Amino acid sequence: MTVEKTRTTSIILFCFRCVPLPIRKLLFKSLLMLFYHAVAKHRLIALHNLRCSFPEKEMEELITIAKGVYRNVAITAAEFFSMPSITRENLHEWVEMEGLEHFEAGIAQGKGLLTIIAHFGNWELMPVTVPMFLKFLKPPYIVYRPLDSPVLDNMVEHVRTMNGNEMIPKGGSGKRIMELLKENHAIAILSDQNVAAREGVFVDFFGRPACTGAGLAVLALRSGAPVLPMFMARQKSGKYKLILKPLVEVSRTGDYERDLLENTQRFTKIVEDVVREYPDQWFWIHQRWKTKKCQIEKR
Repeated sequence: MTVEKTRTTSIILFCFRCVPLPIRKLLFKSLLMLFYHAVAKHRLIALHNLRCSFPEKEMEELITIAKGVYRNVAITAAEFFSMPSITRENLHEWVEMEGLEHFEAGIAQGKGLLTIIAHFGNWELMPVTVPMFLKFLKPPYIVYRPLDSPVLDNMVEHVRTMNGNEMIPKGGSGKRIMELLKENHAIAILSDQNVAAREGVFVDFFGRPACTGAGLAVLALRSGAPVLPMFMARQKSGKYKLILKPLVEVSRTGDYERDLLENTQRFTKIVEDVVREYPDQWFWIHQRWKTKKCQIEKR
């Protein structure tokens, strides 16, 4: 069900759509490059993360990747205001899909489908375009954390749900998700952010222990639902490729803690692999390794 847009959302969407997309992209890229140079904190976070993750690369290359990250955010933001105008008729101008058979194979099992997604490429384009590709299949449910700004939250929720997706607020949503999986729905869960030690497990991510939400592994183990990685990668042409990778084999040895850790590691490795392929399209500005193991040991 589409989230109703407020008057403020309507005005903002209208005003930005009045600016042609090429000019909008140029404007946003200029602003983000200014932000890159003017605000040292986030620039240094990105460069530190990149330096630790790609020790084999020269600093010049890492700086190029870091600037590419800012450009990616700028393009994602600029394109957001054009998303309401995407239809099945012009979808091919925006996105091509690879691996739809993996989604269909997962849904065919009848246990629902859990999808791994990340803050990668233009992740906001997925809620708009995926339902168009699925056609007669049910639109996915999206697990999300409400944004701090009510204005931005309404605008993002409206665009994400305009093609039939439903939103599930993060936190205490496990029971609802289990019910939806039994009804053979697909559930999209972001799986690439740092979490507090009490909320996750430590797995390897680019050679360093990263505290990672275990919710996806918990749901997969309890429901028996298959797990599908899904990423929206920008191509050199400026168009996107919606990449649906093969279903992930979920470890079910009977040792719950071991399975939780092993499956979370598998899911995280898939995110790492796609980020290595497109390093400037992931959100390196995020403090992905903020939670440290020593924080548990001190408790």
